[in-house]
Amino acid sequence: MAVDNRLGTSTLTFSKGPRITSRYTLVGPMEGKGPHALDFHEILSDDSLGQKTAEKTERLMLELAITKTLEQHGTRIKDVQFLIAGDLLNQITTSNLAASTHTAPFIGIYGACSTFAEALGLGAVLLQGGFANQVLIGTASHYQTAERQFRYPIELNVQHLSTNQVTVTGAAAAILSFAERGPRITHATFGSVVDMGLKDPHDMGSAMAPAAFQTIQQHLADTQRTLADYDIVITGDLGKQGSKMLRLLLEREGCSGLERLQDGGSQIFGDWQSVGSGGSGAACIAVMTLGYVLNCLESAKAKRVLVVATGALLSALTVLQGESIPCIAHAIALEQ
Repeated sequence: MAVDNRLGTSTLTFSKGPRITSRYTLVGPMEGKGPHALDFHEILSDDSLGQKTAEKTERLMLELAITKTLEQHGTRIKDVQFLIAGDLLNQITTSNLAASTHTAPFIGIYGACSTFAEALGLGAVLLQGGFANQVLIGTASHYQTAERQFRYPIELNVQHLSTNQVTVTGAAAAILSFAERGPRITHATFGSVVDMGLKDPHDMGSAMAPAAFQTIQQHLADTQRTLADYDIVITGDLGKQGSKMLRLLLEREGCSGLERLQDGGSQIFGDWQSVGSGGSGAACIAVMTLGYVLNCLESAKAKRVLVVATGALLSALTVLQGESIPCIAHAIALEQ
């Protein structure tokens, strides 16, 4: 049966033209020393914000991003029909606590590092379906909270492998609406879970690359486009290791337009920084999209961008039990 606003098997199209009409990004000091420092709205002078724990800092960062986004064009929280947010911590604690300070109906989601793209797609669905006029989305991550939950507390000074990625300290929020400003969200391709049997939690990029490959392939098949139809195709958090694998997979399929490929995790930090394979975390692709990508669109350096956010759907417990790492990727097409 044909379904309106659906292309192929996995892609939704948004004829009503929902847009990203307000946004705010903030990052930690280390991210502020990277090559994209000028693309972010705020760089924190320290990564604690005066809080006693990094978990409290992460919550405060998300609250600040939400508040600043609302203030950008004088939006009141009562004028927002839904708040969609998620993060990396157990039971999305950061988002739950941040949402408790607002009255908007809350949809908590978890897609690991793909959470931001998932929120963008779901927000566009709510607008396209006539269920909302304004949707607020947000996410955050913090290096210390992720290390404590998924690896080892930083106080132990455990040495990382070259394939390890550094969780981005940052937060981002955006308002989606029909206001006549900001880039349009034209398509969303929601990915399916891919598990290639990889088990190494110190090499998330290699685990996530097949999911990015599958979603890109599905998006191109559904939309009848090629990579060359986009000025930028930016993946989220594959890092240097995963980016190499994705390029190899696409080359094997004979894809053209590989020069369009970029990766938020590979780019957010500079080569002069000790970050292993690059950046990761729920905030990574969020701040890179709402910062770098939207700046490219607004300055006409790019007219059409495909954001492909990836997520490793593991937990600290499943790793200890020897389970493989299931992964997901969601793609969002943006046009200025």
